[in-house]
Amino acid sequence: MKSRAGDWLRQAENELAWAADSMKGGYWAQTCFAAQQVAEKALKALAIARGASEVRSHSLAKIADALDIDGELLRMGKRLDLYYISARYPDAFAEGAPFEFFDAEQAAEAIEFAKAFLARARAELSADG
Repeated sequence: MKSRAGDWLRQAENELAWAADSMKGGYWAQTCFAAQQVAEKALKALAIARGASEVRSHSLAKIADALDIDGELLRMGKRLDLYYISARYPDAFAEGAPFEFFDAEQAAEAIEFAKAFLARARAELSADG
């Protein structure tokens, strides 16, 4: 079970590199989505390390709540949850393409939030040995 948690964590770390590359390229919407994915996979690593066989939700807030994670990470998760659909699908807004609604500030914040989720997962998984 723990090895699968490590797989999820390594994938989250790889996707952080994807988010950073998107940021460098000026792809703000894609950066925001990639950051949400980093956080989601970090939380799923925690869930698996704690004994879950699978986690079906994509909502960081719901996963965090199920893991009894609150406070600042929950707040960050709620913000990142906004990017799961809106950063990718044109019908998330009344009109316009998703990339037109995102900026560098949002993308930078999203990456910082993703790093916080990764740090939490790394700390808990390393504490477990």
